[in-house]
Amino acid sequence: MEVFEAVRTVLAVREFQDKAVPPAAVRRIIEAARLTGSSMNGQPWYFILVQAGETLRQLGAMLRTGPYVAQAALAVVVVIDKTIYAESDASRAIQSMILAAWSEGIGSNWVGFYGLEGVKPLLGIPDEKEVLAIVPFGYPAKAAIGKGKKKRKPLSAVAFQERFGNPLAASQAGDGPAQP
Repeated sequence: MEVFEAVRTVLAVREFQDKAVPPAAVRRIIEAARLTGSSMNGQPWYFILVQAGETLRQLGAMLRTGPYVAQAALAVVVVIDKTIYAESDASRAIQSMILAAWSEGIGSNWVGFYGLEGVKPLLGIPDEKEVLAIVPFGYPAKAAIGKGKKKRKPLSAVAFQERFGNPLAASQAGDGPAQP
């Protein structure tokens, strides 16, 4: 799948099939995160792969905003150093994982920012590290009906030419879906 097509069609997936993700796909998802650029090449991240059903159930039980983690084939717990750019850098890595997975028909969704306190003791994460997110992965339980149809503000409302509020040239501001 072309990169733009993955960005255009990716959806948040919260229901998964009871189907394993092949090891080669898992490897590509993690490699996508590892290969993502970071500020000053600091790479302030760690990725814990969780595939054990019991651990996935425990994670799902503690996540108010993401109980569906329990049904995923795997989850990646994203841990960061407490540095100035870590949150931004790891967010980029998460998006790389989501897009790499989607390009192979594997869905995911970001779970995090709140309610992650219990994850550290469960997974043996050192106190000096921070859990940024948990990203569950699996094959979507439902067909991606309307794949690519998103309710978004028009491009002309969010993108400007040279200065805030200056409309884009007509050839750049078409508000329909961009074509590859």
